Amino acid sequence: MGLPPLASGPQGPDALRPLLDTVLDALRAGTRARNGPLPAGGPAEVTARLRHAAGEILPEHGDPGALRALVTALAEGAADPADPRCAAHLHGPPLAVAAAADLAASALNPSLDSWDQAPAASALEALVTQALARETRTADALSTTGGTESNQLAVLLARERHGPRTTLVHGANAHHSLPRAAWLLGLPDPVTVPAPAGTLDPAALDDALTRLPGPHLVAATAGTTDAGLIDPLPEIARVCAAHGARLHVDAAYGAGLLLSDRHRTKLDGLDAAHTIALDLHKLGWQPIAAGFLAVRDTADLAALAQRADYLNPDDDTEAGLPDLLGRSLRTSRRPDVLKTAVTLKTLGRTGLGALVDHVLQQAAGFAALADADPRTELYAAPTLSTVLFRPAGANDTAVAERRRTLLTTGRAVLGRARADGRLWLKATFLNPHTRPADLAALLTLATTPPDPEPDPRPAPEGPA
Repeated sequence: MGLPPLASGPQGPDALRPLLDTVLDALRAGTRARNGPLPAGGPAEVTARLRHAAGEILPEHGDPGALRALVTALAEGAADPADPRCAAHLHGPPLAVAAAADLAASALNPSLDSWDQAPAASALEALVTQALARETRTADALSTTGGTESNQLAVLLARERHGPRTTLVHGANAHHSLPRAAWLLGLPDPVTVPAPAGTLDPAALDDALTRLPGPHLVAATAGTTDAGLIDPLPEIARVCAAHGARLHVDAAYGAGLLLSDRHRTKLDGLDAAHTIALDLHKLGWQPIAAGFLAVRDTADLAALAQRADYLNPDDDTEAGLPDLLGRSLRTSRRPDVLKTAVTLKTLGRTGLGALVDHVLQQAAGFAALADADPRTELYAAPTLSTVLFRPAGANDTAVAERRRTLLTTGRAVLGRARADGRLWLKATFLNPHTRPADLAALLTLATTPPDPEPDPRPAPEGPA
């Protein structure tokens, strides 16, 4: 048995080409076998099917059919964000061009912990982060794995700038990664400010900052995970300025509005933030991971400086080799910016802005359908691409059971959120290919009792 081929090097493309055919065929076969947004049967059945398909993961002798078998099994058992009825989470379908670029990143395998492992990738990362800094009217941006890492990094920079007694003050609507970051970093217990109607109350924030000893880090949200709401950023910024508080905005969901001429004014006040979390696997249609942290003052980044003689010795840095260790808390880092760079350049601001406008219009259309349907109760008109609704007259137990029934039968993937003290179904629209008929079908699935509900999915297609 010869040595297995490598993905890079002169022979890499020739070695990959037949494997790509195998992968694409397996993706197609697995998707057809699933025939819907989610595999039917619930956790036990899905696990059993996967185990049967995978067999022994570490056999004594290798299996040349492993690639086809495991990719098929993974596709058959996947939640498919490209299916119109998969609308639970901020888990969007990636653009084909971004996924193709991600293959190149995997094949070349640069590691962004030193320049000599990633010469072009480090230069490309600088171009992408500079472009995003311009969009957010900040000075610089760092690549992260997503909103959670961005939020944690923002809290760290605040602690290093203002000291270990910095108190995080956030709305009741804030992402869970923010109080977790305060805990991880040994900061005082965070203070939660009321968020009536789902957004942080500036008057309550003013009261909290008046009572609490400083320094303060205020975290606002531009795009909540439950209802897609945006805190009143201009008012919050004024309160922070009056109290000398540092402001972080978690815009992991909402930052994509910056690309939309129609909707960017919803982010007015964002430019007052000291740090901003962005996550382009949401309203940017990137394969995970695609996060960034924008920073107003580059002096804050000095806190991340590290020296390791095998990666960034002083004499190399003085000779002009870029120092990458201070650009992340991670050491080994894959070039996630390649897919983002390809997407930004391929679609441009206009193309990406049109996608943002389109999915927000889908959400508005779904909300209008729900509002007009006597079987449905709508929570509120959407701000972004998330809609909360529930079957009319249902109690919380019935809502939860309805969602689980849809999940375990594989018919639809809807999320859940609590608002106004009640449990709601959550639909998050990130698929630009969803049609009006798909919206109507999703609403019917969510509101029609499960018995004797027919399965609205089309019959599996035959071989192409």
